[in-house]
Amino acid sequence: MGSVNGHSAEQVIKAIMDNHGLLAAAARDLGVTRKTVYNYVKRYPTIAQAVQDARDTTLDMAEGQLMKAVRNGNVTAIMFLLKTVGRNRGYVERQEVAGVTDQPIVLKVVYDK
Repeated sequence: MGSVNGHSAEQVIKAIMDNHGLLAAAARDLGVTRKTVYNYVKRYPTIAQAVQDARDTTLDMAEGQLMKAVRNGNVTAIMFLLKTVGRNRGYVERQEVAGVTDQPIVLKVVYDK
């Protein structure tokens, strides 16, 4: 594949992996602009795949930490899990917006369960 502003594809991929798929941080490590890294992600499938792999790994780690918090009884984590993963079981938070002309909008949170 050639090089990215003097960096090999392997160096670009390593910077992406080291920065968990965050392209601005990878660009800083490489000493190039964010746009340069974005352009190479678009141009080279191997670099685009590295971004996806890094982000998937980070997401897996975050999901693991969320599950650990749920097991430890963290109420915020439990509520978040129910509102996202548990949506199909009816754990949905809905916001209704109501307003009167020339009056401030009032937000009302309705809990279905």
